[in-house]
Amino acid sequence: MPSHLFADRPAPQPPAHDAVDALIHRARQLRGDVDAVGRNAAVSDEDDPQARWQRALCDLAAQHLDTLDQHLGQLKAGLPARRSTARDGGVLPDGPPDGSSPNLVGSAEWNLLTDEVSWSEELYEIFGRPPGSPPLSLDDLPSVLLPDDQPKLTSMVTGCLVDGQPMDGEFRIVLPDGRVRTLRMTGEPVLDSEGCTASMWAVLRDVGELRRSEETVGRNRDSARRDERAEHRMAGELQETVLPPWRGSSPLPRRQGHGALDIAAHHLSSASGGLIGGDWYDAMELPDGGTLLAVGDLTGPGIPATSAMAMMLGALRGMAVAGIRPGALLGHLDHLLEESMRPALGSALCCRFDPATGLLSWAQAGHPAPLLFRDGTARLLPPPEGALLGAASQVAHEQDEVRLLPGDVLVLHTDGLTRHSDRGAGPEQLLALAPLFARAHDAQECVRGVVEEFGGTERLDDACVLVARIGA
Repeated sequence: MPSHLFADRPAPQPPAHDAVDALIHRARQLRGDVDAVGRNAAVSDEDDPQARWQRALCDLAAQHLDTLDQHLGQLKAGLPARRSTARDGGVLPDGPPDGSSPNLVGSAEWNLLTDEVSWSEELYEIFGRPPGSPPLSLDDLPSVLLPDDQPKLTSMVTGCLVDGQPMDGEFRIVLPDGRVRTLRMTGEPVLDSEGCTASMWAVLRDVGELRRSEETVGRNRDSARRDERAEHRMAGELQETVLPPWRGSSPLPRRQGHGALDIAAHHLSSASGGLIGGDWYDAMELPDGGTLLAVGDLTGPGIPATSAMAMMLGALRGMAVAGIRPGALLGHLDHLLEESMRPALGSALCCRFDPATGLLSWAQAGHPAPLLFRDGTARLLPPPEGALLGAASQVAHEQDEVRLLPGDVLVLHTDGLTRHSDRGAGPEQLLALAPLFARAHDAQECVRGVVEEFGGTERLDDACVLVARIGA
């Protein structure tokens, strides 16, 4: 903080008013923007820790901007009126700066050569002392501090006067009425013409409300983090309950013989360890002897996504058992999402396999197509038309068919599996696993190969993979 009494450099010139006016205008515009964000946060759920944290941050930012506006106003007004002169002919600052928030920032100078002390009017209010009463000397100043903070002030003043170091620290004072106020003190030694310390100049600011706001932000942030961990745990438990129990090492029970399916699946968490997403998969034998195979993804993480996932899976299983074909089934799921209490977007892939004919009927709703592995080669099945679930009303989802042969491996997955930080989504890395799948003895071995390939730290999202192997 440059002082007007420094002898080793010229006194700083006041900034141009136009430049300061421009800064004040920009600061007030930003203050209005913060108010707008704060109003949006205020309409959020009062019990939501994330919303409380956002509101507290907006309040803290507003306080900083109010202080900035006051300081810019002081800068525009220039030095306040002087009341006394220093030994070297310099002047001591005193009086109100510009009439804005006089209880926020005050200045003082302690002259070591004359023992004179000069306080600005706002400093009297900060210390709760009557205007015109004797200002506190450096020897008396520690007497109004809390005992724990007195050594800190002594160290700051000694470093400034003896070693010529700038001061910057906080301490708490006790007002005459018993209230405690937190102040931040910044200052520098003032040198005479011979380079010796003649006095000490300081600015003191009441930062109690600012610190309380910062504590509020910290508490709300910690509360939001605790709720996030709780939500992650609850979403995980819900996911564990809803997804099929055989996703680990136990495959879906299957019929033996020609056309029988060997099925395994796995859910991969994101590398970030964030909230659980809405990725899901399912497989079940149907009353007519066919098999349902499905995967999907709902937008958003946490409990809302897993709750919607539970609703989707329940509806999917019920309609599949009722004999509804994949294309029509996706149309019904689309309507269900649109009419739900919390509308969402989602993608899905629904297949029905007939073991008697080897025919796979399938439809998709904005979802990656299945990959077919046969005799050491692989290809992506051409997708029929189909839009995202919940994106538009009464959109038809076309249905396609492909005949599967004994030994074929069908892979269904969500797009988080192949999306990496260094490239876009794509099935190329999955298609490259064709030799591995050709050597695999069962579907579970295929899934292990996928997990080894895609379970690293690069993956950004949760993902699901389902592998179905056609028996001989």
